[in-house]
Amino acid sequence: MNSIRIDRSRAMDDALKAPTLPLVNRFHAWRARLPEPTPWRTRTVRIPTRDGVTLGADLFTPVVPSKGVLVAVGPYGRGIAMSVGFARAFAGQGYTVLFASSRGTADSGGDLDPIRADANDYHDVVTWMREQAWYPGRFGTIGGSYLGYTQWALMSDPPPDLAAAVVTMAPHDFSRHTWGTGSFRFDLVDWSADVGAPEDPNPLRGILSRAQTRKRVAEVVKSVPMLPAARRFFLEAGREWLLDRLVRDDLEDPFWAPERHADALDNADVPTLIFAGWQDVFLPQSMRQYARLRERGANVALTVGAWTHIDILFRGQPIIGPETLDWLDAHLADTVPLRRPSRVRVQVAVEKRWRELREWPPTDGTTMTLYLHPGGKLDPEAPGPTALPATFVFDPAHPTPTIGGNLLTGGGYRDDSAYARRDDLLIYNSDPLRSDLRLFGAPSVLLSHSTEHADSDVFVRISDVDRKGRSRTVTETYRRRRGSGKLALTLNDSAYLFRKGHRVRLLVAGGSFPQYSRNPGTGENPLAAAILHSNKHEIRHADGASVLRLPIDAEPQRNSREE
Repeated sequence: MNSIRIDRSRAMDDALKAPTLPLVNRFHAWRARLPEPTPWRTRTVRIPTRDGVTLGADLFTPVVPSKGVLVAVGPYGRGIAMSVGFARAFAGQGYTVLFASSRGTADSGGDLDPIRADANDYHDVVTWMREQAWYPGRFGTIGGSYLGYTQWALMSDPPPDLAAAVVTMAPHDFSRHTWGTGSFRFDLVDWSADVGAPEDPNPLRGILSRAQTRKRVAEVVKSVPMLPAARRFFLEAGREWLLDRLVRDDLEDPFWAPERHADALDNADVPTLIFAGWQDVFLPQSMRQYARLRERGANVALTVGAWTHIDILFRGQPIIGPETLDWLDAHLADTVPLRRPSRVRVQVAVEKRWRELREWPPTDGTTMTLYLHPGGKLDPEAPGPTALPATFVFDPAHPTPTIGGNLLTGGGYRDDSAYARRDDLLIYNSDPLRSDLRLFGAPSVLLSHSTEHADSDVFVRISDVDRKGRSRTVTETYRRRRGSGKLALTLNDSAYLFRKGHRVRLLVAGGSFPQYSRNPGTGENPLAAAILHSNKHEIRHADGASVLRLPIDAEPQRNSREE
């Protein structure tokens, strides 16, 4: 790592503010089930980077003896809304917290180009920190979403003095998240309304401004072709950094290298606690992070709630807060032994119980096999050789809509009964279940699939149909493909209770818009397509050609408790 000049002048000039403990911090500690917080002092510091850019940061110093140092880097500013859940929360638990703003955001210099400069900048923050009198010689990292991504960026080349990490619902590879299915994922565009937005002293005005930006973004996303409208809007809005992401649909393009940090999963031996949500947009990467670190024998733990991404700030806090403190106290402060009862904790959706497990996925479960039949039936018996195929037509001009699921905002376990009233998809239902069934792992589906145009998208979802016929999303996956034949798909991991009398539903569609770009049927970048072709899909059933496999919990009552 290059050496950098240490600029102490701003840090020395900043007067320490009075100890801070407003009501909001006490309220957060109560809501997050953390101990009563103690006061801290805050000052703003300036951190130089190797290329001459200066980053703004806040240093939270507890008035009690510090238990250790925590670092976080992110692009959303450092106001109370962003800091109360981790910087203020853990300063109140006796930790010194250094919270820096990504370049081009808040009071940090440099040009805004999110995701791409964080590895070098995070290392430069650590280099500066090491030369401060208050640095004890080791540190931990915390943060969720983008602030979790920056942790993986740092751990691509893990500092030797990094002692613990807590990563909450975060990717390690933004390139795979953006184009990894083969189709563009539009949440990156929606997210651009937040990243790098100036901090407005009037919170309500800031919220309204971002809402207006999102409204205009939604109009751009609907444009055909999209790229010309995107260029006009994002240049005008100061979001030109987005444009390269829209046009570079080849993941082998060297452009994507700075956004990839899968090497962190191979290089890091830091004790790492990973939080994930069954309905979180980054769930597949969270599960990959745990699996790879565990495979290597690293000290890693996993907690997965029945959460969406926004639950980082809300419903997840009573679990995330105490478990984070427990991890840090054990691995960074070395003040107490780890109280966590098991390596893996998962919440079973609907049942709302937490299960303590040795591993994920469990190795002692069973598999339920259901074959797709003509007429929309799922059955344990395979259809015969004369079973007819089923077809549907996906029209990108009137695409199948997104309803709930693994989204950045607006997702979750939503009522998706409206899908059953559409003719641009196929639905398969099981018979009513004779007993409760707990899905425990990643379902898989094998489809014998063909299309009129070789370039197509396939969206697959499992839903839960209650006794009144209402359907609720459970888990899903998405794939762009070129060609026909057998298509093997693995859906997102899940822990979910299907109650007795409910049905398992499998949905097969040709899109999910605006979650993903609509496939034009031409093989080109879908954002550049000016002409959209309808595409006929066929699913074959004869001799059990298409099948769904569900991993089922073998012993549902063992080691479970409700919180």
